Amino acid sequence: MLLETTFPNYSIAMKIQTTRFAGSAVKLANCPDLDLPEFAFIGRSNVGKSSLINLLTNKGGLARVSKTPGRTREMNYFTINESWNLVDLPGYGYAKVSKSQRDQFNEFVSEYLLERENLCGTFVLIDSRHSPQKIDLSFVSWLVEAGLPFALIFTKTDKVKPKMVRENIALFTEAMKEFSDGEPVYFESSTTTRDGRKQILGHIETAIRQR
Repeated sequence: MLLETTFPNYSIAMKIQTTRFAGSAVKLANCPDLDLPEFAFIGRSNVGKSSLINLLTNKGGLARVSKTPGRTREMNYFTINESWNLVDLPGYGYAKVSKSQRDQFNEFVSEYLLERENLCGTFVLIDSRHSPQKIDLSFVSWLVEAGLPFALIFTKTDKVKPKMVRENIALFTEAMKEFSDGEPVYFESSTTTRDGRKQILGHIETAIRQR
């Protein structure tokens, strides 16, 4: 799991001073140079990934928010404070594209996650409104099997009652015990209340310091 050895001090959550779009890529060879640490964000289509990225960066409209699932079809790079990259990965699951296009997305995303040398960790977004979905568990299981560092972000926590959020998180972490030892690192987030922003950025700050 991402940063399993040290619990981050969230009081040192970084301040976002500059953010810029650094380019897009559809294969590993086209990604930016390896000089900055990277953190990838991925989740099922329509999980609220673009909204979360805009929240973290305090820059509305940075990542395109769409009512149509599956709009992100390439890896989008955003350089933060000229010191690290936030990578917006295509969502897995539903997308109005052909099977060959979906296979291509899966191939370049898996290649990136497995081979990108400066990738420090992946944030997997899970919709807190729903009980565990097979597609989310399958992806997390793949990360565990590959030995890749990750943390979970349960999104849209303001859309349902807190009790249901807690129950769905408990069900998900319990389901993970079938393929993973220990408790996963996870965060709860809402782009409406801005919950989770400080904690996620603090986590990234600590990971960069420990790199």
